[in-house]
This record gives sequence, C-alpha cells and structure tokens, in this order.
Amino acid sequence: MKTIHNFDEYLRQVEEAKANPTQYWGEVARDLEWFKPWDQVSSGNFSELNIKWFEGATTNMSTNCLDRHLKTRGHQTALIYVANDPKQAPLKINYLELHQKVCRMASVFTNLGIKKGDVICFYMGMVPELMIGILAATRIGAIHSVVFGGFSAQSLAGRIQDCEAKLLVTNDGGHRGDKIIPLKQVCDEALKECPSIKTVIVHRRTKNNISMTEDRDFWLHDLETTATTVLPATPMKSEDPLFILYTSGSTGRPKGLMHTTGGYMVYAYHTFRNVFQMKAEDIFWCTADIGWVTGHTYLTYGPLLNGNTTVMYEGLPVYPDAGRFWNIIDQLKVTHFYTAPTAIRALQAMDLSFVSKYKLDSLKVLGSVGEPINEEAWEWYHRNIGKGRCPIVDTWWQTETGGIMISPLAHVTECIPAHATYPLPGISPILVDSSGKEITEIEAEGNLCIKSPWPGIARTVWGDHERYRHTYFGSYPGMYFTGDGARRDSRGNYRITGRVDDVINVSGHRLGTAEIEDAINTHPDIVESAVVGYPHKIKGQGIYAFCICPHALESPEQVRQELIAAVNKVIGPIAKPDLIQFVTGLPKTRSGKIMRRILRKVGEGDVSNLGDTSTLLNPEVVDEIVKGKLR
Repeated sequence: MKTIHNFDEYLRQVEEAKANPTQYWGEVARDLEWFKPWDQVSSGNFSELNIKWFEGATTNMSTNCLDRHLKTRGHQTALIYVANDPKQAPLKINYLELHQKVCRMASVFTNLGIKKGDVICFYMGMVPELMIGILAATRIGAIHSVVFGGFSAQSLAGRIQDCEAKLLVTNDGGHRGDKIIPLKQVCDEALKECPSIKTVIVHRRTKNNISMTEDRDFWLHDLETTATTVLPATPMKSEDPLFILYTSGSTGRPKGLMHTTGGYMVYAYHTFRNVFQMKAEDIFWCTADIGWVTGHTYLTYGPLLNGNTTVMYEGLPVYPDAGRFWNIIDQLKVTHFYTAPTAIRALQAMDLSFVSKYKLDSLKVLGSVGEPINEEAWEWYHRNIGKGRCPIVDTWWQTETGGIMISPLAHVTECIPAHATYPLPGISPILVDSSGKEITEIEAEGNLCIKSPWPGIARTVWGDHERYRHTYFGSYPGMYFTGDGARRDSRGNYRITGRVDDVINVSGHRLGTAEIEDAINTHPDIVESAVVGYPHKIKGQGIYAFCICPHALESPEQVRQELIAAVNKVIGPIAKPDLIQFVTGLPKTRSGKIMRRILRKVGEGDVSNLGDTSTLLNPEVVDEIVKGKLR
C-alpha cells in the first residue's frame, strides 16, 4: 500500500514517483482487484494525446467499491443518507445491503435492454438511488452521465443529445429546503428534443403530481419487482469509458469530459486515502452534489473504494436554519468534513450562535474544494468549526483531473491559510509565462500547467477529440494547461489565484461566459453582451453582465428580470447574473475583440488602473461604462 503516514514518507514517495512513475502507479494499482492484470502500466504522451493507463487489464468499478469488501466489512455502514426534512431519521445502508441494491438496479437496467457501452443519463435530487444508479451502471458496463438537478430543460436536452443517452433516470421531484424541484416536469420538456431516449425511469420521492408517458416512463419500484439482487459484474477494459461529465467552457457548448475505468479508479482510491487519512471507524461527509465531479470522486468512489463510510445529504446548509451542517456532524459523529468555500462564507455570515450550540468534537479533518478559499474564511473555518485542532486540506483539482492534484495531506503536511501547498506524489505542476516558457525560479507567479500524465486525467471530450486538444493543450503544446493562475512561494507551496480564461467560478461551479452571453442575447432588446466575474463576498465570484441595448428602455428593471429568466431557462438558476448593466457599446479592439480585461477591472472596482485604452476602436465607451458601474 502506498499510504503516506508522515512527511518523510511523503518526500520519499514524491522522489519514487518522479524517478519511476510506472513502478509507483503499478504498486498503487495492485491494492485493487483486477480480473486480468495489465500488460503495461502506462503509455502515450501530451504531444500525441494517446494516453493509456493499465492497458490490457480488465476490472470493474462496482466490484472494487462493493464486492471486494463483503467478506471483511459487509456489515459496516457504507452510506448514511440524511434527508432534507430534519424530522426524518438518517438511513444507514451497509456494504451487503448496498451491494444488493446496486445489483437490483443493474438488473433493472439490463431488463430494459441497456448494454455495455450504452449511456445512462441521471437527472435526480440527492437520494440514495442516484448513487446506487451510477454504481449499477458501472456494474453492467454502461456509461453514466449525471446532470445536476438545478440545470434547465434546455441544458439537460443539450447534454442528452451530445452523448446520445438511451435511458434517463429521474425523480418525480426533489426536495430543496421548503421547495419541491419539478425534476420530472423538466425532463418532459427536455425530452421533446431527445429522440435517443427510449425509456425514462422515475423514482418516487416527493409524490408531486407528474405526467407519465405510456411505454416510455416507468416507476422504479414497479421495475424492481422483477429484478434480481445477484448480478455478476461485467469485466471492463481499463480504458473503457466509465462516465461522461459535462463542464462549461469558454465557448458556448458544454464539454463532455470522458473518464476511463482503470486510471480514474486507481486515482480516486489513492488520492482519497492519502489526502484525508481516514481510519476504518471514521465517517466522511462530502457536501457536494453528485451532479458535480466532487460528488463522483469524493462522495461516492473514493470512500467506497477504500471501504469507508460516506454521508449523503439531500438538503441545503441553511434549512431549516444555518446550524443544519453542524447538527448533522454532531448527530452522525462525522470525523471528516469536505465542503466548498461558498458554503463556509455563507455560514460565516450567520450569527455564531448557530455554531456554538454544537460540540463538533468528533471532527478530525476539514476540507475545502471547488475554488480558492480566502484567508478570512479559512481562519473562521479553522477556529469555529475545527476548534483550532483540525487540519484543513485546501484541495485543488478539476473535473478534467479526476481527483485532487495539489493539497495538504491531513496530519502529514503543513496547512497554510488559503494555500493548496504541495502536489501529490506523481503530479508535476509547473508555472509558465504567457509565451509558455517554464518559470524556473522557485518563488514565482504564472499560469499553472502539468508536465506529464497521471492516471485520473480525462482522456477526451466526448465526440470531439480536437476540442480536447485545443482546449487543454493548444495554449502550451506538450503540457496540460489548467486555465488557472498560481503563485509559488520560496518553499514550493502553491496558492491558486483563479481562472485566467473566460470561465467564471461561481460558488465552486465553473460557468462559461459564452453560454451565459448566448442566453442573454436571445432577448429582443439586447444586441450583444459580455459577461465577466467580479468579487462576491459569498459566492467567491459573481456574474456581471454588460448588455448593449440600442434604445432607451421604458422599464430597465423589467428587462433585467427577463434576462435573468432567459438565463434560468437556457442554463439554470446557478448561472443567473448578479449585476446587469445596460450600455451603448463594449470596449473592442480594432479587430472586433472585446477587451474583457477592462470589464473585469470595472467589475472589481479598479477603474483607476484600466491601462491604455486609446488604441481601442471605441475608447469613449469605457468612460460611459465606468460612470454607469453598478454596485
């Protein structure tokens, strides 16, 4: 086992992985179960983008998450489910029970004709059936694509169309605080444009009124009556697709990142084990939705691959009040708590009495994920939640990386406020300047790139390998460009400074500016728009939209609400602009390119340092924008 228990061992593994990565990752992979061993650990490179890991091997994700634990920890709790309603008792499911439920769901899928390589789309609330469903997909070799339950019908339809999913699994509705999200209704709207979907499975959760289309829509509980609880796992080649997860890009169309079975499995297992340093009796709670990659890797696969207990929560951090997270931690005796800076900042803004009434004495490790955490939030989290004794693993990684790349290791490496600190063994980050030249000085700032492949890297953009090449390897050929900037201190610690491309990180969720602009531009009063991020005290980044309107508006506020509604319809509420400023023009170069740098400065309030604007096609518009800046 490549478990890191102290700093000397960390340094030794870093050197070992650098000197002989093939041997290092081969030893990690041997902890897991393979039906057939690999012919070679790795091949390919970033120049040809032909990367493969554990080629020739066969395995199965559900086997490694469930079957291999049954003899030794079958009666240990695998999943604790906490419902939205605080009066509903937590549901505990042990490994034996979870195995049976996964087999039964997999049997439902096969009875409907789903085969290896078919795509199953999930559009659900945070219920156990979602985790059971994706594990069941892996058991039969189907590819899962989870779409976050807050996305609109149009966003759902676009994702289904792109991957040509055959089966859609949803709920009648989803609980979010005191609201019911009409998930099935959204699906019905989306499926008007999705001929590839032949069947819809509906899990009953909220019992709200829904319509069921004959010969297409089926209740899960009815299908389960003819399903078996014993189903052998399908052997999967290591490079077979495991899942597709869509992420926003700097162009309008979302990218379907495809992760493969063997490499992702090894990386999820190894990073969870070493970053969080859990013991068998510990309880892990990742607050992420499974609709995002964090919910894939560190709510589902990482904990289960390591035979640990994972917590799944359906509701909001402030329902029924701002003490809900802390109440759950005390109730379940959670030891490891992993959440986003947005949630931390939102709870930090509440009265401290919502925290002080709880002991939180079970906690051993805290984690942060999704965006850089500011020092003030880090200190509040450390002092009030961790009581000054829990390390905070401030993790940096991406949908594309599959798992954590740079992070403190709990109780092993030093934690520094707002710093991701050191890379994990086998990860080779570098800083480059704008021309792609590596910055060799230890203390430096630049664009963050990765020099060499690792097992968890996404292999392609589904159906568009050229887009994969252009997006991640086009800026600096031969290396993976993360899209993030970073600073490195004199000891080699990394601090992530944020996105350097046209992607906004809102509450830890990456949203492409182009897709928001496309939604805004559907409004008849808007001829063009530009969207940038600006500092937001809760979300990290808010969305500031500059919209060209060629005529005076009778009711600007009404148009603002219509623009928000348009974004909600096309993408979902998560992407709605916080600030909308109407302008007569946008700052453009003489070639027609929008100078977003200027708009970002306006959004940040740094209007005294806009740089030289005299070369713009329309420099006079900058003064207009500055004078009309929204607060």
